[in-house]
Amino acid sequence: MVVSATASRATFRAMCASTSSTSASTSKKVDTPPVVQPRAPIITRRDIVLGSALAVGAHTLDTPAAFAAPAKLSDIGTLGLGCWAWGNKLVFQYDESMDDELQRVFNRAVDGGIKLFDSADSYGKDGRSETLLGEFLRECPSAKKDGVILATKLAPYPWRVTSKSFVDAAKSSAKRLGREQIDLGQLHWSTGNYQPLQEGALWAGIADAYDEGVIGAVGLSNYGPKQLRKIHKYMTARGVPISTLQVQYSLLSRFPELNGTKETCDELGIKLIAYSPLALGLLTGKYSVSNPPPGLRGNAYKGVLPGLPTLLETMREVGDAHGGKTPAQVAINWCICKDTVPIPGAKNVRQLEDNLGATSFRLTEGEIDALDRAAEKVGVSVSQNIFQTA
Repeated sequence: MVVSATASRATFRAMCASTSSTSASTSKKVDTPPVVQPRAPIITRRDIVLGSALAVGAHTLDTPAAFAAPAKLSDIGTLGLGCWAWGNKLVFQYDESMDDELQRVFNRAVDGGIKLFDSADSYGKDGRSETLLGEFLRECPSAKKDGVILATKLAPYPWRVTSKSFVDAAKSSAKRLGREQIDLGQLHWSTGNYQPLQEGALWAGIADAYDEGVIGAVGLSNYGPKQLRKIHKYMTARGVPISTLQVQYSLLSRFPELNGTKETCDELGIKLIAYSPLALGLLTGKYSVSNPPPGLRGNAYKGVLPGLPTLLETMREVGDAHGGKTPAQVAINWCICKDTVPIPGAKNVRQLEDNLGATSFRLTEGEIDALDRAAEKVGVSVSQNIFQTA
């Protein structure tokens, strides 16, 4: 049986249930009234996330693209690319004159083996980052472009108070990305800290978007272990697997490994994505008390800068032991060694090449321990996202 690729997952489940019922009735007639099944047989995380053939009962189906992610989300790569700066003027001083260089960054990233490109509907005016990603993918000449995973995060704005409003937001993002289906759709943050009543609508909305095929795989962002368990329980009941959790994680922001987030992800089979692995540039080695980051970053992190030199010195020593790797490459490799997928940003090809160089070596356990101890001596962590939950 071949199911139309435009059919929704909910329709697909109903068809599966109907097929099972029909097969049973042909083998033996019964006088009891038919039983309405509330849900088709559960499709496992492996079937969805790995894009395997769907196994429903004893039936083997030709699986349409609408029910499988276009790339294997169990293999999102060792390194991704964060696209916050691609459209954001306030923090990263984005200007449209940068677009040609950003296209070159995208093309080189794809050729360099990066699969995951992460955006959000709040990155830039009118989802500019998403629009650029869609355009760049269409124009990309690389033969590897078919393996690209376009991920985006959907913001729980105050006016998104119904599940339908969230599904509509996902459809708008998909349109900007130039795709019928978002490869990885993520809740940008939880409203549990300030508007818990909205949380239920958001959870239902992203689950509905998944059922309707608007989202290929579901991810989260800025969820701590307590709230993560709650939404995991809900999504499990809905038959919706959670593939990823994205949190702020770096040598200057180790909360996910210290507060149980990483441990909880490992237990639940959720891959951890590390955003801001360079602490918004602080771990590149180019900033100091006398040369702070520009704009809001300089003011936000001025308390971290005085304790930074000792950590950077250790990072340079470690980098020298690996043939002259840069502090940025050491910082990214540290995240990789912690079993996360870091998604540093890049506004030019030079920055991207530096990022790519982080995958060509592996820190030793002794070096990881030395970096951990040096990070602790900084005495101050970068501030956590204000929407991060417990």
